[in-house]
Amino acid sequence: MVFRDRVEAGTMLAEAIRKSAFDDGVVLAIPRGGVVVGAQVARMLKAPLDLIIPRKIGTFHNPEAAVGAVAQDGTAIFNHSVLKMMGLREDDLQDVIDEQVAEIRRRMKMYRGQEDYPSYDNKQVVLVDDGIATGYTVMAALRSVRKMFSLKKLILAVPVAPAGTLDVLRSDVDEVICLFTPPVFYAVGQFYTDFSQVSDEEVIHLLRELSTIRL
Repeated sequence: MVFRDRVEAGTMLAEAIRKSAFDDGVVLAIPRGGVVVGAQVARMLKAPLDLIIPRKIGTFHNPEAAVGAVAQDGTAIFNHSVLKMMGLREDDLQDVIDEQVAEIRRRMKMYRGQEDYPSYDNKQVVLVDDGIATGYTVMAALRSVRKMFSLKKLILAVPVAPAGTLDVLRSDVDEVICLFTPPVFYAVGQFYTDFSQVSDEEVIHLLRELSTIRL
């Protein structure tokens, strides 16, 4: 299965979510690509759109070498096998985590105008991205949402992800909805004909259209 673009993926994902008795809910999307998918889901489900912004945790010498992920409330997930290989402890990366949390807060203000969420207690939340690879950023986001809100239901919905990654994430959610779990997975982009970069301006535009937050 190859999706034409993120809008088509969002349309197909919304149809799958409709079968899950979704009501009185909100779509939380991961920027930036996940916001395009999430926006289409929100349109079709007639639900508000909001953001959750996890970030990779790198190392001082190689920021791109992800050893985990963190969400805006400081919820951090680590790949302990990679930490051990690098001779690092979680505490060794606290400064990196603090930097990433500060960057998350900056982006929350840029995209949403504020860091604080409205109350999503007793609601259904669908967390959406355009796809999942290792799952660390999504796991950090899911656990952060669980900490912040007392939810009626937490659904993870993505167009594509490896089956093994989804198996690891199932314990963090009430339901997983994934359209395609390919036997061979290299990167999310291989399952899209158009996987062009999404701009900050597009994220802000979609939030202004579909969010209940005053931007």
